[in-house]
Amino acid sequence: MVVRNKAARPRVGVFKFASCDGCQLTLLNCEDELLLLAGKIDIVHFPEGASPARPDGPFDLAIVEGSVSTPEQLREVRHIRSRSRVLVTLGACASSGGIQALRNFANHDEFRKAVYARPEYIASLATSTPVSHHVPVDFELRGCPIDKNQLLELISAYLRGRSPAIKNESVCFECKRRGTVCVVVADNTPCLGPVTHAGCGAICPAFRRGCYGCFGPREAAATESLAAHMKNIGKSEQEILRSFRLFTAGAPAFEDESRRHE
Repeated sequence: MVVRNKAARPRVGVFKFASCDGCQLTLLNCEDELLLLAGKIDIVHFPEGASPARPDGPFDLAIVEGSVSTPEQLREVRHIRSRSRVLVTLGACASSGGIQALRNFANHDEFRKAVYARPEYIASLATSTPVSHHVPVDFELRGCPIDKNQLLELISAYLRGRSPAIKNESVCFECKRRGTVCVVVADNTPCLGPVTHAGCGAICPAFRRGCYGCFGPREAAATESLAAHMKNIGKSEQEILRSFRLFTAGAPAFEDESRRHE
């Protein structure tokens, strides 16, 4: 992450593209911590928090939620990047295209005609893509939604001019730490935990559900080996495909694996 200028309070802008706003709500839900941060940063744009009209920048830190899904968003993300020293993305939509990235595997025009009475008035791109596909991103904070503690760590690291202490480990590590029985071993349940980035606290496995991959693939994710295991326990090609096409379908590792099962 780029080291900030410590001479003044950094100017922060929070922006939204195609998303449900859940990651911005996580920021608001920081409550007491947010009040402490407010004295160290100058939030000059944050529509979810009812800030005034958008300034044109410059921004020391731009925080972006949501995927790039329209021509207007594509223009805007490029403009934001040009006016920002550091740009970080929040959540599965901004880092992996989100659930709306399912359009990437289908006919965009057919979807648009089925949903809208006057599709000719709808300006949208044929794909839903991560912010990093269009502009340089300094750090991606994953999740659907993001984890509050990881968000606070990210902002604290920025203020101190250090790298965020967010480990590259899988959900399996979180299962072990909380003493959760492995649903893959015990129940033959399809689970993306071995290839998914940690951060959620292994919520789904704790309730005897397989991980849905909300935090996206961890680095060097062995998706092919996991898919082979799913096949060995009797899962069909279609079931394996659907496992990798959920909240983070646009992440390259998950997208590539799903295409191998078409």
